[in-house]
Amino acid sequence: MKHTREIKVGILAAVCLFLLFFGFNFLKGVNIFSPTNSFHGTYAHLHGLEEQAAVYIRGHKVGQVDAIRYDYTRDSAFTIDISINRDIVLPQGTRMALISDGLLGGMAIELQLPNSSLGTEGASLSEAAHSNIQKGSFLPTTYVPGLMENLQGELLAHLDSAIQDVDQTIHGVDSLVAGLRGQVEGNHIKNTLANVDRVSGDLSSVSHDLKGMMNNQVPRIVNNADTAIANLNTVVADIKDANLKATVAKVDDAVDNINNVVAQVKSPILQHIDATIVSADSLLTDIKAHPKRYVHFSVFGRKDK
Repeated sequence: MKHTREIKVGILAAVCLFLLFFGFNFLKGVNIFSPTNSFHGTYAHLHGLEEQAAVYIRGHKVGQVDAIRYDYTRDSAFTIDISINRDIVLPQGTRMALISDGLLGGMAIELQLPNSSLGTEGASLSEAAHSNIQKGSFLPTTYVPGLMENLQGELLAHLDSAIQDVDQTIHGVDSLVAGLRGQVEGNHIKNTLANVDRVSGDLSSVSHDLKGMMNNQVPRIVNNADTAIANLNTVVADIKDANLKATVAKVDDAVDNINNVVAQVKSPILQHIDATIVSADSLLTDIKAHPKRYVHFSVFGRKDK
């Protein structure tokens, strides 16, 4: 009876220890009923990676980070131990990538498989076994910046560009101030103001002369123009009163009379000239027809009738 109670106490203690171990591993995310394979990797900076962080393959969780060991005497001071499901075979060329796990800044491990491997259909078992990575091996590592780091980098780049623009603006303002200071110290502004005053005085003098001309000469010119216009109006009125139409008509009548007189004088003379020309023509014709009538002596000296 006494031994039965001790056995019960021992069994209860074993069950409690098992439950404690199972609960502890369950809280750590380790499934003690699923066998795993371990792999390792080294990093110079963990970027906040912690133990029990998830291990992914193409977004699917296949394991976790079991331990993080460090040795600050080496450049790659941190050694990471991961465990993944035993049924997952890693081909040669697989890399261990440190990635951002969500927007809260957590980190995780992603196993990046190569695009192709020898462990495909048609390959022999020996070739497939030779192409896989053995458990406990060290994998090549890499780091993939997260979204926040990319945004931070872009923000810093824009901030640097803005700072450079501000520096250029400040440099331009300094140059402008230096130029103004040089103008002030070199009395250029005083000379410019003196020139402005001199030009203003010249403009005042010209304005005074122009005002005197407007007050004295322009009225005389206007009066002379008025007088000339009045005289022109008088001439126009006299011409209008002279009755040009009647005068022109009289001139036309006089011209007609002169033409008639010329025609009357011209007509008898032309008739006399025409008669003379006809008589001369008849005489020449008769001379050509009877030349002997007009010869008084013959060749032998005899007088012709």
